[in-house]
Amino acid sequence: MYRAIAANKRNTVFIIAIFLVIIAALGYIADLIWGGGSWGIFIGTIIGALLYTIAQYFWAGGQALAISGAHQIQKADNPRLFRIVENLAITTGMPTPKIYIINDPAPNAFATGRDPQHAVVAATTGILELMDDSELEAVMAHEMGHVQNYDIRVSTIVFGLVVAIGFIADILLRLSFFGGRDNRNNGGNPVVLVLGLVAIVVAPIVAAVVQAAISRQREYLADATSAMTTRNPVALETALAKLGTYGRPVARQNSSMAHMWIADPNKPGVIEKLFSTHPPIADRIKRLDEIGSKF
Repeated sequence: MYRAIAANKRNTVFIIAIFLVIIAALGYIADLIWGGGSWGIFIGTIIGALLYTIAQYFWAGGQALAISGAHQIQKADNPRLFRIVENLAITTGMPTPKIYIINDPAPNAFATGRDPQHAVVAATTGILELMDDSELEAVMAHEMGHVQNYDIRVSTIVFGLVVAIGFIADILLRLSFFGGRDNRNNGGNPVVLVLGLVAIVVAPIVAAVVQAAISRQREYLADATSAMTTRNPVALETALAKLGTYGRPVARQNSSMAHMWIADPNKPGVIEKLFSTHPPIADRIKRLDEIGSKF
């Protein structure tokens, strides 16, 4: 598990590098088409994306809590949930994260923050009612696993970069169609403009697919962490089965935080599954069953 945490920290740097390459490519294309090779647009694009990502790194947790309508609780407010999270923190040797409850009948939970020292776990009233104690412990161990494995840091940075890429691409597309012909490609080769537009359209799609793939792997790792922490993978299996059966869309959420939840807060169609941030529940249960056979 410690190797997985170290690998996740290394992956953070690698992931940032991948997305910075995409952002740099967009900046270069924009500079080539509209800047005449002056590098001003290129440099401005990279600086703007980095500033946005840094801001997102510090603010994403608060935004997720505000979007979901979560409110912080103390031990007296919900002794059951508080005790479970406290015990898991002791077991894993981590600081006890801040604990939030979301008044929503949809069963779900998420973790956010920058690191274990600034972590938050949140659960809906729906999941508190649906799960028995062992299942709720497994669910919260999954969320604590995201904290322990630094998934919350990876997902926050990746999300910030994906949004930055989408924002840049949207601006460049608007410039392409509404910026006026005289500003396009400086009167140069139209092939460059066409290829540039294709890259501008494709870049955010590629970024979203990469984000979804990363998120799915983080879910598998958090499931495994939960099983190792509780030594009871069956509890998470039954919890996931309940989420598959009784799951419903969360009332207050948007696509920007879909990757944070233990189960997809939406009901994706066939096309959306390509960009799904969660692996199929059946696959997750199968992997947990394989883990359980090794205990």
